[in-house]
Amino acid sequence: MTTTPITLPELSDDAVDRIEEAVFTQIAEERQAQQERASASRGRTRRRRWLTAGGIAAAFVVGVLVTPSILHLTGSSSGSSAISAPYDSSSGAKPMSGSSKELAQSATGNAGGAASSATTPRDVIRTGSATVQVHDVRKAADALAALAQKHGGFIESEQIGSSSAPAATDGIVPPAGDGWVTLRVPAADLPAVMDELRSEGTVLATSLAASDVTTTTTDLRAQVDSLTASVQRLTQLMAQASSVSDLLTAETALTERQGQLQSAQQQLKDLETQVAMSSVQVTLMRQAPAAADPGGFGDGLAAGWNGLIVSLNALVIALGFLLPWLAVAAVLAAIVRGVLRLRRTARARRASGAGADADRRA
Repeated sequence: MTTTPITLPELSDDAVDRIEEAVFTQIAEERQAQQERASASRGRTRRRRWLTAGGIAAAFVVGVLVTPSILHLTGSSSGSSAISAPYDSSSGAKPMSGSSKELAQSATGNAGGAASSATTPRDVIRTGSATVQVHDVRKAADALAALAQKHGGFIESEQIGSSSAPAATDGIVPPAGDGWVTLRVPAADLPAVMDELRSEGTVLATSLAASDVTTTTTDLRAQVDSLTASVQRLTQLMAQASSVSDLLTAETALTERQGQLQSAQQQLKDLETQVAMSSVQVTLMRQAPAAADPGGFGDGLAAGWNGLIVSLNALVIALGFLLPWLAVAAVLAAIVRGVLRLRRTARARRASGAGADADRRA
């Protein structure tokens, strides 16, 4: 069975430009429509606030006008006849109208909405770090892994017995050969995990940090919604494409939107994961063995012998340091001694020569 290859018609640049212009024009119109809807929503919000303020003011005015009449008629009347006094035409007061009641109810509803928005949970990334001194680093790391699993977390990274260590965030730099462990635990369990670190060893330092990312996550969610709608619209355009060029143009725009959508979704997922699971960096330091304090004759003798060895070692080092200087000093002393000997010999010769001359003169 043979198949005939499909030859796609070649489109002119004008046709491609018209398709692109149509696609981007539609996208611009949709963005403008979204902006108009947002502007209309803000206008409705402002009108609702003005209506709420007017309702509260009307209720206040009605209360001011009605209350004195009620008090006056209640004091001068008896029985249940005083109940109809607020509606007496001579008092000049009017009962609360239906619109005033609706405005009051609207004010109550708006107040409830504001309270609910104020209690909206925020997205906060919480992290912790600690430096713990332990007897056995390996056992302490295993205990920390069990602690993370106990609270529904896990070990994100671990390094034992290496000279490389993470940057110190609590002011203490661990020595080479120890280790560090990074835990991921639910954010709600972070305080409990930090408290339970005391059972693993001596806690030398701790720190907690919080970063509010509510604005970022809100923007990313809005981007995801907008890009999802754009992808759906471009998919519909692809289904309605009447030519190959239209299909290719819509597919190119769709690929770009899908890439942006996946990027925004991944960023949002990473932030939500950091908000839900806090990171705890624990630096493990091996505890140095305590030195024995001499308490008996044998210990004192050993300490004295060690002191003698140390002193002799110091003398040998000092002698090795002084030997070059002593050699130079010996050479200088030999030179000075030779010069002095030559001078004494010359003086003796001059003295003997002077004596011989005196004898000859005599």
